[in-house]
Amino acid sequence: MSVGGPVPKNFDAENADNLEDIEKQFAVKAVQHMATYWAILEKVKGSTLRLTKIDDEIYEHLKTDFPEFDPAATIDEDEMKSKTGKDRWRKFMMAYDKRVDDYNYGTMLRSNPKSEYTEKDTIFVPRMQFYAVEIARNKLGLNDWIYEKAQQEKAQASGSSA
Repeated sequence: MSVGGPVPKNFDAENADNLEDIEKQFAVKAVQHMATYWAILEKVKGSTLRLTKIDDEIYEHLKTDFPEFDPAATIDEDEMKSKTGKDRWRKFMMAYDKRVDDYNYGTMLRSNPKSEYTEKDTIFVPRMQFYAVEIARNKLGLNDWIYEKAQQEKAQASGSSA
């Protein structure tokens, strides 16, 4: 069974039978995406990276709809997932329904841009929230430390083997 396509519109996750295999496949995809994104940030400065063809538009939309959002701060998951938070994010995300592939696909997001992915600092969010937050972090250079740390470790590793 392939889980690569979009979730069917009539799929009701709240009332679905417990489909453990599908849940595991979704989790595997989310972890693969997380690992791939981290590997990219180790090779390319986030401030030079484009995640979508419309990064600038997404960033401006985020600043308009969430003027209080601080990309450098730790995300308050409870606030983000509160009824008000969900309603605001749903409205934001729906603007990308037909424009961004897998915009509502489950994705791992670091709650704090200063930390790596850890169990404590990782939130499961729709892909569009991931894009909005990570585009903002990248534009402000908040993820560049990942590249710099990886390059430093690479230099130390090659220096110690000489």
